[in-house]
Amino acid sequence: QVQLVESGGGLVQAGGSLRLSCAASGRTFSTNVMGWFRQAPGKEREFVAAVNWGGGMYYADSVKGRFTISRDNAKNTLYLQMNSLKPEDTAVYYCAAEGDGLGRWPRQYEYDYWGQGTQVTVSA
Repeated sequence: QVQLVESGGGLVQAGGSLRLSCAASGRTFSTNVMGWFRQAPGKEREFVAAVNWGGGMYYADSVKGRFTISRDNAKNTLYLQMNSLKPEDTAVYYCAAEGDGLGRWPRQYEYDYWGQGTQVTVSA
């Protein structure tokens, strides 16, 4: 099994930056794809970004050009660098991992492991 713990959330002004981290433990080799999702109050959880084992990246259009996803496999850590933050980025951000290997980007419900979330609040 894999345990995921997010950190780095907080309050930031619009236009500012935050870096989220996700520490993985347990069966960390079962993290072929890792991703970030977010959920704002009253809204469904949505995809933000994903990165595969080799460093390939995929972003939601809403964050493309502003956010950068990366992973340090040696440290078993996933990152999300968030720049030019907007109030609409306010949400609980979740780390997730897909452990089976699909040969494609997973759909949201194909991720096997989820963290507890970290709050990001962007004020105007």
